[in-house]
Amino acid sequence: MVGPPRYTVAMSDSPHPEITVLLADESQTIALGQQVATQVTAPAVLYLHGELGAGKTTFSRGFLQGRGHTGSVKSPTYTLVEPYESLAEAPVFHLDLYRLGESGELEYLGIEDYLTANGILLIEWPERAEGRLPEATLDITLVTEGSGRVAHLRSPDPALLHRFKV
Repeated sequence: MVGPPRYTVAMSDSPHPEITVLLADESQTIALGQQVATQVTAPAVLYLHGELGAGKTTFSRGFLQGRGHTGSVKSPTYTLVEPYESLAEAPVFHLDLYRLGESGELEYLGIEDYLTANGILLIEWPERAEGRLPEATLDITLVTEGSGRVAHLRSPDPALLHRFKV
């Protein structure tokens, strides 16, 4: 075990405040997901950015575990949406838009139903639907750095970011 993730405050080009989290290994990515799960309340939209293999689904696994899910978590790459509706506080809908042909296909996915379900949307590859999604409650970018990852968390709500260890 490497220890808990390390947090720092950083400035970015984004108009929203940002914190940076250094993640030494997969367990820290899961731990970050679990911590975020305890700080975000429904309804919420979380964007997950990062190249293939950056840890978006690993983060999602931790997030879902943090919301009380005890089963397996699979990437919705082929199904596009994996619903987790039996969670105690609110449903979580895990979307992977990597295979989305064009943003208009969101209507066929029933995106409006998910947005009005008073749940939490975890959206991988949100840039595939740019302009068709609401603003993120929390926007997370995962970047590979050596054998670990760096997570950049941004939010229009500075109070949300202040809930994380800095």
